Amino acid sequence: MTRLSRTRDTVHMAIPALEDIAAAAGILNALPLPVLQVDADNQVMEANAAAESFFQLSRSALRRNTLADLLPFGSPVMALVDEARRRGGSMNEYRVDIGTPRTGSDRIVDVFVTPTGEGDQTIVIMLQERTIAEKIDRQLTHRGAARSVGALGSMLAHEIKNPLSGIRGAAQLLETGADDGDRMLTRLIIDETDRIVKLVDRFEHFADGRPVEREAVNIHVVLEHVKRLAGSGFARHVRLVEAYDPSLPPVLANRDQLIQVFLNLVKNAAEAIGPDALDGEIELTTAFRPGVRISVPGSQERVSLPLEFCVRDNGPGVPQDLIRNLFDPFVTTKASGSGLGLAMVAKIVGDHGGVVECESLPRRTTFRVLMPMHAARDGRASEQ
Repeated sequence: MTRLSRTRDTVHMAIPALEDIAAAAGILNALPLPVLQVDADNQVMEANAAAESFFQLSRSALRRNTLADLLPFGSPVMALVDEARRRGGSMNEYRVDIGTPRTGSDRIVDVFVTPTGEGDQTIVIMLQERTIAEKIDRQLTHRGAARSVGALGSMLAHEIKNPLSGIRGAAQLLETGADDGDRMLTRLIIDETDRIVKLVDRFEHFADGRPVEREAVNIHVVLEHVKRLAGSGFARHVRLVEAYDPSLPPVLANRDQLIQVFLNLVKNAAEAIGPDALDGEIELTTAFRPGVRISVPGSQERVSLPLEFCVRDNGPGVPQDLIRNLFDPFVTTKASGSGLGLAMVAKIVGDHGGVVECESLPRRTTFRVLMPMHAARDGRASEQ
């Protein structure tokens, strides 16, 4: 056999091997869960696309790190990897917090660790994030809180607004015959009475349980309307940008209520950035995220929430001790805030069958709204 023939045969044998490697890489990258392969020194050898997204590093950057570089100090994952090597078998651990400043706090995952079986102490690690499930549980709590405020709102409207009307009327009568000094006091009574009535009116919105008309709504039309209103008013001092998925299907919603939701979120973002910021920016994004499903209370039905709408700002962030209760009534980061705006957002989104959550780091706070898409009467998804 000539040297040329042997070379040709070697190339032909190598091509199927390369095809197998490419196929394996394709399967690995198709997995929605982060997967890492580490060597005996815990140096990252391989990482799939989901791991790149999870750790916010490219594959080449991940391969320059050890496992200890990617995890918080003293992480139980390290001990789990060592134990899997020692036993030569798979190990699991549930509800492990691997949050870091880069990936964000409160990153709760289930960890699955297994040796590759090649005798070189190589380990494969798979992470399954539990954050979505935890967030959905919190949404049910937010909805319960909103219902409680609704009942309180009904009571306040009935028991307080009538006496307030009498107090305001009496102050107006006194004002007509008062001197300048007393008129200041009667005006104070009237102004404070009006302020209390406005607060009670806001409570009444929570008590409104009437069904609202819903239809197929183009979210981009809603967001552009919000953007125009914000840009000519309370958000004049910040840069408003967008990153839209133009192929997104319609959302089943009430247009006016969606405008209320996103006006509130953009206003919060603008106020968080503050009027003196030189580089303030609010980003509006839309995306299709299949795979998120939520159980409907009181039934076995599970609803898909594939539509993701985000309001992201580069303000100072939300204090971590407030994140878990941020959508509860009366919880606010503002000195003069009532703490009802985000509670109203949670109620409206919940009434639409969706969820809303906040993730916050300094200069990167994201309010994420997940909602169902509109379906035609025959069950087919509508098209834009």
